[in-house]
Amino acid sequence: MSARGRIKPNLTGMALAICLGLSGAGCGTRLATKADHAAQMPNPMHNADYSEDAEVPFVIALKTAMTDVSRPANFASESASRRTRDMVDWVVGSRDNLNLPFAIVDKVNTKVYVFGMDGRLHGAAPVLLGLAQGDHSTPGVGNMRMSHISPAERTTPAGRFVAAMGRNAHGKEVLWVDYENAISMHPVVAGRPAERRAQRLDTPSPLDNRISYGCINVPVNFFKNMIHRIFSGTAGIVYVLPEARRVR
Repeated sequence: MSARGRIKPNLTGMALAICLGLSGAGCGTRLATKADHAAQMPNPMHNADYSEDAEVPFVIALKTAMTDVSRPANFASESASRRTRDMVDWVVGSRDNLNLPFAIVDKVNTKVYVFGMDGRLHGAAPVLLGLAQGDHSTPGVGNMRMSHISPAERTTPAGRFVAAMGRNAHGKEVLWVDYENAISMHPVVAGRPAERRAQRLDTPSPLDNRISYGCINVPVNFFKNMIHRIFSGTAGIVYVLPEARRVR
């Protein structure tokens, strides 16, 4: 995360409302849908204790398992936690993504999943997240100098965010997730050599993926071939799943 230089995302004629909290009431407009089974599913972001996932570092889906036709999302051979799968089912069933492409960031397992507007999985990749655990941003952190942000304040906030491609203060292309708090998804940066950010993305464990100031770092090729391709020219929704608290 770095100072964003007051550069707004490049979307003509579209006002983006960013969800800064975790309460369901303030997290954007939902489309009215038919009262089918999928639409009536409870939102997994509400009343769920996400700390349960921390007990199992990763939940691997068997590649030989039979497809569950009752679930709209198809992860194929991609591994994903139960929380992530439930969230995708709810998004697709309720059409909460408003016919826009969307991504889900599983903070516990430090992984991002990218979907088309129809809920089809396009790809997944490991991510680097904020150094500190926590689901909220410190008030005013988006306007702080990076040197003034303490380790305890380097969190990746959870919630539902309307996201758009844009550029940061250095002119680099990023996907703005929480613009007011200067949280974006961007290609992994070199950082200090001792941080070994690129190497952290390559390890199989999520335990060493907490290193950033709050931004979501993804592999360079994944950003170029997936994030840029799916989100260019349109808005999208990014769901960042909580990791440390019960969401009300």
